[in-house]
Amino acid sequence: SKLTNLGHLEMTWRSRVHFHPLLVRILHKSRLRYYGKPEKKMDMPYQAYFEVADGSGMMSMVLWNSLCPEWYHSMKVGTVLLLDKYTIKTSYPFKTQPTPGDSQMKRFATIEISLNVRDPPTEISIIPEEMVKPEWGLPEVKYRFITRSELDDLPNNHSCDVIGLVTFVGRAERARKREHSEDFWLYRWAHAIDGTSDQPFILELFATSQPDVFEHIHPMTYLVCTQMRVIQDLTENPSRTVYLTTSNESQIFITGWHKGQPYTKDAKVKNFIQWTKSQSEADQIKKTVIGGYYPFPRPPDSFLKY
Repeated sequence: SKLTNLGHLEMTWRSRVHFHPLLVRILHKSRLRYYGKPEKKMDMPYQAYFEVADGSGMMSMVLWNSLCPEWYHSMKVGTVLLLDKYTIKTSYPFKTQPTPGDSQMKRFATIEISLNVRDPPTEISIIPEEMVKPEWGLPEVKYRFITRSELDDLPNNHSCDVIGLVTFVGRAERARKREHSEDFWLYRWAHAIDGTSDQPFILELFATSQPDVFEHIHPMTYLVCTQMRVIQDLTENPSRTVYLTTSNESQIFITGWHKGQPYTKDAKVKNFIQWTKSQSEADQIKKTVIGGYYPFPRPPDSFLKY
């Protein structure tokens, strides 16, 4: 059928009601958002953002309401979609923006693609990877993996991806989203090593929309975390500690979930796998810890410094 592309949509969307089908690849995926309120009667008040791209650039796509439970888990980073009967809206100005792996990619930020269950009912098709043709010109998923030895030199709020062998995982803890609020964030601390430094990655992992992964992070698993943000203590504290925290677009993968993921082709991921082959599992197991209370960032040793 006659296809359009994201660049053409941005130029012509105001003058059209019906749009030609789109062929795009998912580059980023946000956590699922629940926006239900007691006074509003909605069956499925869910929403999820994706960043999708074709040869012309990248644009946000929003999955609404009952399409979320139906499609959210099938739409993975790297998945190719054929979309028809979608709508175009001006983009929501306050949403978070993931950092693209390819800094050269053009971003269409003024509009977003809206997928709805009615008015009109969007038609979504997933194209299997083996049927994707090179001439479609769809971009590959690119990552920004860093090693532990590179982390200390990165600025605060820098976006990156990491892979490591888990040596510690803490218990799940809760923090209030706002003071006096009934809503909580669920998170846990983890340490992962990659052989490039004596120090581990310290990871603050908030529960994303992957409960099956979040609950099964164990020592000795290979952990991949994407779209993490660097948190640097910006004071002149000599014992300052750099750690990484999840963002709205973070994805977490553990042993058993890596097969077929786009990052398996990344050079730094391959280097890490080579390093693990040189390690003795028995030696590493002796250094692992699970559970317990993990106060972080650590308070100073004395009250005077505090």
